[in-house]
Amino acid sequence: MIEDKFMRVLLMFDMPTKSKKDQKNANKFRNSLIKLGFFMMQFSVYVKICKGSASAKTTIKSIEKILPPYGNIRVLTITEKQFDNMQILLGGVSFNEKINDDKNLVLFEYDEKSKDFKYGNEKINKEKKKTKLIQPSLFEF
Repeated sequence: MIEDKFMRVLLMFDMPTKSKKDQKNANKFRNSLIKLGFFMMQFSVYVKICKGSASAKTTIKSIEKILPPYGNIRVLTITEKQFDNMQILLGGVSFNEKINDDKNLVLFEYDEKSKDFKYGNEKINKEKKKTKLIQPSLFEF
């Protein structure tokens, strides 16, 4: 079964940051979210675009594996249409939302057999290079 419906996984969290250990846990969690493909929509609200509900469920299972010891973390899965109906009551669309718009999205499929990524019928050679995660500031324009 092929799922073409895009879904959004919204993750909202509050975490303690009083001690150095709390700050370290919070930073580790945020960095792990970015590695999973999330981007910051606004402070403590992260979003990931998924292809279908199965992908969204897999993403949530991945989040459950990286949960910090303390905090309040909630997740909500909605369709792309529901996300598009979101109203901004104050402020505007963040820089992260602009650059991570679904119109800029390119999906690659991982082929277990060849252990390679594919885009449509094309194979893509993967290189195992370490890259630094760069998350633009919420207020960059």
